[in-house]
Amino acid sequence: MATATILVLVAPAGQDLAELVPLSALVRLAGCEVDWLDRPHAAQLPFPAKDRSRLQEVEALLAGRPVDRALLPAHGRRKRLLLCDMDSTVITVECIDELAARAGLGAEVAALTRRAMAGEIPFADALVRRVSLLAGLPVRVIDEILRERVRLQPGARRLVATMRAHGAFCALVSGGFTEFTRHVRVLAGFDADYANTLEIRDGVLTGRVLPPLLGPEAKLHTLLHLARRFRLDLADTLAIGDGANDLDMVRTAGLGIAFRGHAVLRASADACIDHADLTAALYFQGFRREEMVELGEPD
Repeated sequence: MATATILVLVAPAGQDLAELVPLSALVRLAGCEVDWLDRPHAAQLPFPAKDRSRLQEVEALLAGRPVDRALLPAHGRRKRLLLCDMDSTVITVECIDELAARAGLGAEVAALTRRAMAGEIPFADALVRRVSLLAGLPVRVIDEILRERVRLQPGARRLVATMRAHGAFCALVSGGFTEFTRHVRVLAGFDADYANTLEIRDGVLTGRVLPPLLGPEAKLHTLLHLARRFRLDLADTLAIGDGANDLDMVRTAGLGIAFRGHAVLRASADACIDHADLTAALYFQGFRREEMVELGEPD
């Protein structure tokens, strides 16, 4: 079906898709059987791309259901370049909020982080203000946070390992700090990492970020630069993030995904992951479970 749109459905971890959505009704609309990517958790069905009324019926059937779904072109689903945000996307925490908590300023900085991620205040202004509050914090707390607080999102290692095994270049691109991205790059298996660098003198944070500042424009530039480097069309790229800082790269990539995303990002993303883990980004590309690389959880 050359003009097909593929509907991908992914249940939350450990749940049965058939118990969450009316599969029989979807089968009738599609006119074919369910193609299981990972029975009973993830499946796909093709629909004629130009049949808007049928696709509207599909949306009505799925409205409010606790599953992740994507309607995507059948052609070119597997991407050859992956860019991922780090904080609250690849890892479960916001590193700058963790630093602030160690400085006794957790609530104040977390509020600024939420406003920046929601697009209520410019990212650069919010970053400079938040980092300034960290002046005097001993650099040793970074190692403590890495050891005690930084954890990968479920599915992160599977996503990166599987895409790399199928020829993709995978990069971590963060408005956070290299002191954290270097660690997470190795932990998750990325090929490269791009982030800001904290200024450190005499073993303490100065409250400043070394230029140049990596924000939304730099994330987009990294996407475009890597696509040119590997001679890829933008259609061959995938970007995943959660906040306003990721908006430009997510809406420019061939497949842009909002992971537990803020409203400003969700509105421009091709798909959202709200219920399942990052493995959903593989199912959206048509990967079957037996094609995925399993590395297990890091120590």
